[in-house]
Amino acid sequence: MFIVLLKFSSNKSHAGQFMNGHKEWIKRGLDDGVFLLVGSLQPNAGGGIVAHNTSLQELENRVNDDPFVAENIVSAEILEISPAKADERLAFLLE
Repeated sequence: MFIVLLKFSSNKSHAGQFMNGHKEWIKRGLDDGVFLLVGSLQPNAGGGIVAHNTSLQELENRVNDDPFVAENIVSAEILEISPAKADERLAFLLE
């Protein structure tokens, strides 16, 4: 399982130009079953993603395909978590 942090860079002002492509990229991740949760980092610092069902290399490739990453609107950091315990509602993450 992974946490992806997408933190705004100094090019944040150009985000509007690439927003549609970024939203399509998010939709693909959700549709592919890789992204579990997508949201904003507060206050207005960028975005965060919880991802699973992928390898680190595959996720790195996917993240690099995000127009926000490609255009340096955000910098990406991927944190890998090896789940050991979970609430029963999230037990599928332990499989």
